[in-house]
Amino acid sequence: MRQISLREFRTRGSKALEAVPAGETVLLTGQGGSAYFLVPVLGDLASQDRELRRAVAKASLRENWRNAKASGLDLISSEEIDREISQVRSAGKRRKIS
Repeated sequence: MRQISLREFRTRGSKALEAVPAGETVLLTGQGGSAYFLVPVLGDLASQDRELRRAVAKASLRENWRNAKASGLDLISSEEIDREISQVRSAGKRRKIS
């Protein structure tokens, strides 16, 4: 996978991509770390879009599980979750009435 800085991409766009082989994914990087993936679209766009969305959702889910485990939230019981949801819903209803 090729990496191109966001700065270079903004200033030289198509020139920066000329060196990238057809079909290769490009990682655009900023000063704060990775920023964007440019993913080539070939063939069945709907199928590829679905696969890309699934991969992004899985990565997001893994990150959320890591965060939950780090903060101890992975140990919460279903009853505690239901109680918290009820409290939030009750607070929302009270706000609408006021």
